[in-house]
Amino acid sequence: MITTMNVQQRSGSGALVQSPRSPSSQSPYLRVSVSDPAKMGTGVQSYISYKVITKTNLPEYEGPEKIVIRRYSDFIWLRDRISEKYKGVFIPPLPEKSTVEKFRFSAEFIEMRRQALDVFVNRIASHHELQQSEDLRIFLQADEQTMERARSQETGIFKKKPTDLMQIFKDVQSRVSDVVLGKEKPVEESNPEYEKLKNYIFQLEDHLAEAQKHAYRLVKRHRELGQSLSDFGKAVTLLGNCEGNSLGKAFSELGAKSEMLSVKLQREAHHLLMNFEEPLKDYVRAVQSIKATIAERANAFRHHCELAEAIKFKEIDMNKLRLTRSEKLGEVEHEYEELRADGAEAAKRFDKIVKLMNEEIVRFQEEKTLDMGLAFHEFAKGQAQLANGIADAWRSLLPKLENCSSSS
Repeated sequence: MITTMNVQQRSGSGALVQSPRSPSSQSPYLRVSVSDPAKMGTGVQSYISYKVITKTNLPEYEGPEKIVIRRYSDFIWLRDRISEKYKGVFIPPLPEKSTVEKFRFSAEFIEMRRQALDVFVNRIASHHELQQSEDLRIFLQADEQTMERARSQETGIFKKKPTDLMQIFKDVQSRVSDVVLGKEKPVEESNPEYEKLKNYIFQLEDHLAEAQKHAYRLVKRHRELGQSLSDFGKAVTLLGNCEGNSLGKAFSELGAKSEMLSVKLQREAHHLLMNFEEPLKDYVRAVQSIKATIAERANAFRHHCELAEAIKFKEIDMNKLRLTRSEKLGEVEHEYEELRADGAEAAKRFDKIVKLMNEEIVRFQEEKTLDMGLAFHEFAKGQAQLANGIADAWRSLLPKLENCSSSS
């Protein structure tokens, strides 16, 4: 098993930190970091580039350390490639692409994206199946020109012409209409365990989304309270400047404490965002990725059933032709053998997806337990430290304010 950086552990700044159980130089390892975001270009052509640093002792890599420059579209390319090739695997999610100019290049958005891209690529590098991907090696090692050429070689559905895509969409629309009108019933698995899994995933998505929504509100509340304290501190400091006695001094100190606490609240808001809200949002995206795999499994099962049905009809046709000794018998027999081969391949593909999904859900649960445990620990620790800091600040001010009130 190849060891990678532990993506569950994050530092206070949001950067990933290495697990204390790091591999020795003799053990196989693959460690990746995404760092140094930089704005490139101007106007509508501008984008953010990232430095991707790979450290490894694996023989299939070019050396112990490789540094390449990648942009967001390169990460999309990597995800699309592995999604196409690894059906049944829960592909790690990418962060959303912001189309709003004022947010796209803000320091906070860039850091959130850098952190999410770091987690994304390390999850791939730590996955026992995905870490073997040739596309991952290209992503981590190829120069920018080679990477650009690789991006231009589209795969899967993206390889089709616009006319082909239009036909696909028409077929899907027609099938959906048939289902809605009752002309065709969708073919679905009747597996109690699988139904239980699907229900769990849909409920998990709802609960995670709700938790993330309230985490966002907590971040917003901390920022608003911090801004209010800052404004209050400035106002009280000006009030203190009007007074020349002990009251003026007390007001000035109250203003200074308020502004100091404002900074603490803003820092805690950022800490909450990076170490609590963002991990929750990342898991909302991860569940959506699992739902995509569920859809792939449904498609594979449907295709398998459709081929099995087609084989039965073809067998009936073949028996009829045998009875009539038709000249078309040889052609139909050939079609029948082709259908049987396709059916066997479809059954094999479906069974593989089922097997991988069973393994993936166990891995997902283990990672979720670690990640959510860490996120909620960071939340509780941050809130406790903030509450203590606020209490200590106000407590230190009480004697001076009490002296003021008693002397007056």
